Amino acid sequence: MATAASRLSHLLGEGAAPPYWAFCWGGGLVLVEHLSRDPDCVRGRRVLDFGAGSGVVAIAAALAGASHVRACEIDPVGRVAISLNSAANGVAVDVIPPDRAADAVSDIDLMLAGDTFYDATVAAAATAFFARCVERSVSVLVGDPGRAHLPHGRLSEIARYPVRDFAASPGAAAGEGVVYAFGRLEDGGNPHHVAV
Repeated sequence: MATAASRLSHLLGEGAAPPYWAFCWGGGLVLVEHLSRDPDCVRGRRVLDFGAGSGVVAIAAALAGASHVRACEIDPVGRVAISLNSAANGVAVDVIPPDRAADAVSDIDLMLAGDTFYDATVAAAATAFFARCVERSVSVLVGDPGRAHLPHGRLSEIARYPVRDFAASPGAAAGEGVVYAFGRLEDGGNPHHVAV
């Protein structure tokens, strides 16, 4: 994470700005909170953390008892950070680039996705990918603090928790994050509930 003690400069070079994955985003934090309160949702399951950032959600899944955890991250330095963070937490996480995510779907039971709807283009791609996963009987849990591009017609609320998003001003009260099950679009736009 982007703190003075993190030694991120060893990965990024002196003077480099901390990357997006070096902060805890609200969607990831709400998933971590959910896994800590309801570890049964991942225990014994094969999990993929999609858009893993620094691996916080993947690590939480492993600590909650997932049988196998993969983390998919686009940034190669982020993938190194996931490996380092996993080792520091004493858990095994297989780290993969995005071009292997589609192949990994055949070997997972549950996809976890924190903060994948912050941008219209990214949100459209994530929605299409998650829809394909659901069609292949993979459960998808989404964590989000209320980003603008949520596909509400496909989401069923599972839980909500107070979280502090990385963009919150110092001293501001914690906001709220929501954990959703991502499902199929059905009559009237109501999502089909996904077993989690």
